[in-house]
Amino acid sequence: MGLDGDKRPLDALTSNMGHCLWTGIVDRDKADAVAGHLMSPEMFNGWGIRTLATTMAGYNPISYHNGSVWPHDTAIVAAGLMRYGYVEEAQRVVLGLLDAAMAVGGRLPELFGGLDRAELPVPLGYPASCSPQAWAAASPLLLVRLLLRFDPWLPHGKLWLDPAVPAAIGRLRVGHIPLGGGRMAVDVDGGGTVSVEGLPPGVALVREPRQPLSAEVS
Repeated sequence: MGLDGDKRPLDALTSNMGHCLWTGIVDRDKADAVAGHLMSPEMFNGWGIRTLATTMAGYNPISYHNGSVWPHDTAIVAAGLMRYGYVEEAQRVVLGLLDAAMAVGGRLPELFGGLDRAELPVPLGYPASCSPQAWAAASPLLLVRLLLRFDPWLPHGKLWLDPAVPAAIGRLRVGHIPLGGGRMAVDVDGGGTVSVEGLPPGVALVREPRQPLSAEVS
């Protein structure tokens, strides 16, 4: 996270480790530890992932970066968990963030306080939080993409698609997805059946999740 006055690395549990899962740079033998920390009561407050764990000396649930929850940050963490195969964990985070959105009238703010969901029935408002805010407004789009496990790689002519939609959501249909100069749609029914419309010519559909690009993969 940084260096102290003697140039020693600061040791802290923060949401940034979830970004490492999202980018695919975490070695597989370390992924369990990272996911475990992210989903611990110290990091996951029921609505989202805290920027700093409650066990850290600098934790403050209403600090801008030291204990608050940012929707876009949480969405990135959820995408990282899903990418490494922590499906149930990612789904828990997604549903928590969607519940947070519903609790604040359908508009996710820039950030909210890090108090646990069991302590307060709604996310703790942050007085200076922007609402609407572009990052927060984009977060549900990433949540939908990660639940579909929709990962196009057009230079290689492939589209990875392997939906993992929670039963609590049921059917999910996403249309007008821009891809390869056209528009496509993905429909997942409550039983898990997947249908695809408008797949661009020359793009192969790979019905499995794309694997992370970790250091062990050439």
